[in-house]
Amino acid sequence: MPSIAVQTDLTPQEYLAWERKADIKHEYLRGEIIAMSGASRAHSLIVTNISGELYIQLKEGMCEVHTNDMRVRTTPETSYFYPDVVVVCDQPRFEDNTFDTLLNPIVLVEVLSPSTEAYDRGEKFEHYQQLTSLREYILVSQDEVRVEHHRRQRTEWQPIEFRSLEDVLSLTSIDCELSLEDIYRRVEFREN
Repeated sequence: MPSIAVQTDLTPQEYLAWERKADIKHEYLRGEIIAMSGASRAHSLIVTNISGELYIQLKEGMCEVHTNDMRVRTTPETSYFYPDVVVVCDQPRFEDNTFDTLLNPIVLVEVLSPSTEAYDRGEKFEHYQQLTSLREYILVSQDEVRVEHHRRQRTEWQPIEFRSLEDVLSLTSIDCELSLEDIYRRVEFREN
């Protein structure tokens, strides 16, 4: 998990009211509150690169691109998350008239870090799969050139991995393409 999870007695509704007043972001998973930590330069660059490229490709259509301030709720097991990049198309649906908790994303992107990788691949992905609107889930490594693209095919999720800057990721649900060269623009990797 990205940070230490603290079990609470908060209901989902109580969490949401509390979170809207909080100074920092927290995710909510099965009654646990998880504080979200800051991001590295590589993480920030990757999020900006992806959201910028998607915005350019989608700006004339009916889709919106949001970054890690747009909360997403999953059901039937109510949990709340802050994906790094969110795409929603047609008419966005929100939990209430505060318009800060999205219910129908079509594409979600998470940038992996050592502290979040297992969580993003495992428990968080399991919850994201509850979203009937979700068509594609992208995991991006910040430590090496590696992008995992999970695409929903009926009831199954089909993964494909990309490891070359020359590779191009095709997001069929939103008719967009992301080259790994664009995703990793200006990102510097540590040499081992």
